[in-house]
Amino acid sequence: MLLSYLTYRNACFSKQKERKDRIQALPDPFHYSVTPYDAKILNQPVAETVSAVQQGNLSPSDVLLAYGKKALKAHEETNCLTEVMISKAQVWAEECNKQGPLAGIPVSLKDTVCVAGFDTSLGYATWVGKPSMNDSAIVRLLKDAGAVPFVKTNNPITLLSYECANDVFGRTANPHNSKFSPGGSTGGEAALLAYGGSRIGIGTDVAGSVRVPSHYSGVYTIKASSGRFVRSGNLTSSPGQEGVLVSYSPMARTLEDLETVWKAVMSMNPWEYDHSCLPIPWRDVNLANKTLKWGIIWDDGVINPSPACRRALSDVVSILQQYGHEVVTLDPPSPYEGFKIGSQLVADSCKRILTGESNDVGVLQGLRMLTLPRWLKWLYVLYLRHIRRDETYAGLVENFSQKTAEEYFALVTQREEYRGKWFEMWQTTGVDFVLTVPNALPAVPHGGMKEGFTNCLYAFLYNVLDYSAGVMPITRVDRHQDALKLPFKARNAIESGAYKLYDAEAMHGLPVGIQVVGRRLEEEKVMEGMKIIEALLGKSGKAYKLLEK
Repeated sequence: MLLSYLTYRNACFSKQKERKDRIQALPDPFHYSVTPYDAKILNQPVAETVSAVQQGNLSPSDVLLAYGKKALKAHEETNCLTEVMISKAQVWAEECNKQGPLAGIPVSLKDTVCVAGFDTSLGYATWVGKPSMNDSAIVRLLKDAGAVPFVKTNNPITLLSYECANDVFGRTANPHNSKFSPGGSTGGEAALLAYGGSRIGIGTDVAGSVRVPSHYSGVYTIKASSGRFVRSGNLTSSPGQEGVLVSYSPMARTLEDLETVWKAVMSMNPWEYDHSCLPIPWRDVNLANKTLKWGIIWDDGVINPSPACRRALSDVVSILQQYGHEVVTLDPPSPYEGFKIGSQLVADSCKRILTGESNDVGVLQGLRMLTLPRWLKWLYVLYLRHIRRDETYAGLVENFSQKTAEEYFALVTQREEYRGKWFEMWQTTGVDFVLTVPNALPAVPHGGMKEGFTNCLYAFLYNVLDYSAGVMPITRVDRHQDALKLPFKARNAIESGAYKLYDAEAMHGLPVGIQVVGRRLEEEKVMEGMKIIEALLGKSGKAYKLLEK
């Protein structure tokens, strides 16, 4: 036991030392301050940088230097980086495809993405010192497109948390306020993008893992439906989990950059890099000058959105109505039903990710509930249902257990029936989009998953449904406008736990986003919906202002 612990601690120490040594070994210019020339590169849209590289007016090495400097500054403040690949990226920059759709663009990657010669530890000490043998499909595609992978970013050890910490790399902080999480599991990526140390990055999402960090940190993303984006050849903490498929998806500092990276990846025929990728090119969707129908979900029936998150959604609704769009309140098929199905489908992941290493505080609660003896769980459910009168939490706990194959197949059948109900809702209502919050709260304080682990339905629902879903920043928490009106009485244990974390005074200035949802494989349409909202906000003088560091 002692030997195992010493081996574990040594792995954590050696990995952090390796990261520090790689940073210190970089050429002197990477340690200098950002120059006006660097700032010009950093502040221009990705499309402009690509064009300048293609025309021979900008060196990819200069672009890498600018982003490398800024990324290291971001890391100093937030601890967002894992693998620092900048030395190798200098060679890739010199040799990159200068006519590709991402010519010369440094791209950051979640630590789950495999790059040959670098570890993909995901924060597990047991995976330290085991570099990937090959580039994953997305890395090969990005390099062929002219992009330059240059850093990998931090995630929680479980990939099942809206926080971002592990023993190997430490805790990542939100660049807006270091006392708060940048989100998870793609938290390091969100922190880096928000800080400006990257403009485009790649993350994963199985329960909101690119959308909630975008909401917490004030950046942009569109979660792809399964099969739309490249994902093979990477690592995960729960391989083989098929009930709710993980989706690799891009994130970006601006909406314009998000569109650029989506179009660039699709132009490379990603299905030629990944057998799981559907052969669907990027399709033109023209919604300009059209009156659209937007369906609003104000409350998922489990947690009421906090005042800050509700205000962001209300502001968007008001803007849409002001400019002639039709807005209706939806009464969708029970989100709670989807929550019960989805949570059971991923329940076994809590057991599969158990390694004996330190775990996320929220996932530990899920693990305890998963492994609780059935007779004891039965008694606990009786207590919740008949003493606490909390049918919501009782219904989740009741069947949160390891499944036999027969039970799992039955759940998949329920999932498909549930998806059918949503299909009918879209057909009946005729809405173009669903609008809702990405999460009931803005960014949570560090350690918040102990109380807020089950606060995930607003994002998780669209993984269960496999819908395309985008998140964009709208406003920031205001200590006066967004204070919680007292007395507040929670409807259930999940809502109670979430609202223990809500403090408009402490959260003042944190980003708040909204979620734009389309049907399955409607990434292009979701992009256009987000562009409409951003344009109207700008027209009304309410455009979101990016964090400037």
